[in-house]
Amino acid sequence: MASVSSDEWRAVCDKFTNAQNLTVVESRNDPENDPFRSKYKARELLREIYCTLKSFEAGEGEEESGAESGEQRPPEPAVDGQREDGYDRGLSGDSPAGLRAAKLGAVEYYLGVNHVDTEELSAGQEHLMTCMKLLERCGVSSENVSLFIHVRNQLGILSAGWDETEAAQGFLETAESIYQRYLKEDGSPPTDMTEYFTTEENLLTHQERTKRFELAYTHTMYYLAQVYKNLGETERAATYCHSTLQRQLKLNQFSPMEWALNAATLSQYYITKGQYMEGRHCLSAATVISDLAGEVPSEAAAQESETEGERREQLRQKRAEIARCWIKYCLNVLQDSKKLLGDSIGELDTDRQEELKTARRREEEEEEKGRKSALLFGSEDTFDSIASLEEKVRCLLPLDFTEARAVFLVGQNYVTQAKEYFQMDGYVTDHIEILQDHSALFRALAFYEEDLERRCKMHKRRVDMLEPICSDLNSQYYLMIRRQMMFELAEIYNEMMDLKLTLANRQSDTESLDNHTVNKFNHLCSASTKYFQMFLDSLCSPEGKIPEHLEEEVLRPALVARFRVARLYSRLITSSPAAQLENLDKSLEHYKYVVQYCEAHPEATATVETELELSAEMVGLLPLQINRIKAKMVANN
Repeated sequence: MASVSSDEWRAVCDKFTNAQNLTVVESRNDPENDPFRSKYKARELLREIYCTLKSFEAGEGEEESGAESGEQRPPEPAVDGQREDGYDRGLSGDSPAGLRAAKLGAVEYYLGVNHVDTEELSAGQEHLMTCMKLLERCGVSSENVSLFIHVRNQLGILSAGWDETEAAQGFLETAESIYQRYLKEDGSPPTDMTEYFTTEENLLTHQERTKRFELAYTHTMYYLAQVYKNLGETERAATYCHSTLQRQLKLNQFSPMEWALNAATLSQYYITKGQYMEGRHCLSAATVISDLAGEVPSEAAAQESETEGERREQLRQKRAEIARCWIKYCLNVLQDSKKLLGDSIGELDTDRQEELKTARRREEEEEEKGRKSALLFGSEDTFDSIASLEEKVRCLLPLDFTEARAVFLVGQNYVTQAKEYFQMDGYVTDHIEILQDHSALFRALAFYEEDLERRCKMHKRRVDMLEPICSDLNSQYYLMIRRQMMFELAEIYNEMMDLKLTLANRQSDTESLDNHTVNKFNHLCSASTKYFQMFLDSLCSPEGKIPEHLEEEVLRPALVARFRVARLYSRLITSSPAAQLENLDKSLEHYKYVVQYCEAHPEATATVETELELSAEMVGLLPLQINRIKAKMVANN
């Protein structure tokens, strides 16, 4: 190869520098009607470099080329997903022939990336595979290890984009293996690919080489996280995602909002596993790192500048999405605690509560110390901020109202933040989902409230936030959401009815209920019935015909709604035998529907075993009660 001090070689280096500048800098300013203009120019320069390198190679002495031709024939080129790591091959990576192969391979690599960037994927793959073929004859060394990893990263991305997940896995796992073996057997700062075409005075420092090499492997880990997710290996995907985020912070190579959103998304995996310490740490880090993106531009600034307008939109949206992840965290903490503390009828088990409080005092400190050591995100600048935010939110399951309320208030604060961006005007579905989460927070908190009157007021807050939205929603466009809200409102009114009756019974002991209490009870009972019936009506055809077969997604809700309506009609309080008889007839009708539907569709039985058993019992008992009332009415007449 030509001497690095020659004019010819300097010309090659200048062309490469220009190609890089066109690709990275100039391309940002390309017009919309010619978006790849700079990259096409860069491609021509890379082709010229390739031709020059081939001419240099042809000009080498016959002796060297003859010696090379006598070497052992290189193995077959790599195929998609190959897992051979490139060690123990014939040519040394630092030999003249090995360096020539690396330089030609690097140009093929850059040509491949160039074609991928211009959406010519097949041509890009061809160049990348040619790069692999050129490297096949060489053993991995400090001179080419970076190229070995980069080309496999790119082929992994391409394969994943074509849904060739196993091929992508092969390329990326090989890249990982090469990185790990290189660190173990050599570990010196490797040559960066750009240095193949850099004059001696412009070579990188060892520190910069190391940083770029580590960044390449960080990309390998990031892509592997996506591959494992697509393969359904969620735990492995989460581990790689977590390591990627840690490495990005360590190398200071990240976009604050993108990093924050990825960390917040990762938190949702930990939350589903009940690993709340990890989930809280991810969310705290996401919040702190998102602040590094700066203040949200004002509306005035956004109107004056398109750039500021886009930045305002992006910051507000992503911070609102992080807020929604916090809401899910708080909600899941409360719901898991409720599962832990609830008795057989869904009430707080005070004995279990005391047991858990005693056990937690002994275990919580040691557990937190052990699990947190391998978890931490951040640098010296952010550690304290992340830790400070973590202290404001519990990661242990709350065991009483005071602890639960603290979690609830954090969740409610993030509800307010999320709703500021996801407003009803423009984000109907998102806004309603946030309202539903807010309602669920109140429901979870009510579990810990011993004062039944205050518990009832919490449920009333749920009604107040959901009922107006449910009434205004257009069923044609938001049928599924409206069904969810109707069912939830029916359940809320049902719960309030039970609470009011329990309260009344406690206050009056054995005395009869006063008219005010009866009217309140019947109002709540009728409201619950109304929303369950609205849900059932939404399942009917436009002509009002009840479906003969219920789809799987509505099967249980529909049969449960029937069962609840039957129960509600039988609970209405009235002094009129005729009205009581009418209510019991309606109740029997709905109980019969549950039984008859399950008889006609045996596969439905498993979804409503308890409700079916009670319905069958009531189908046998209610006719007796109805007949007694009829007989009494006849006797009185």
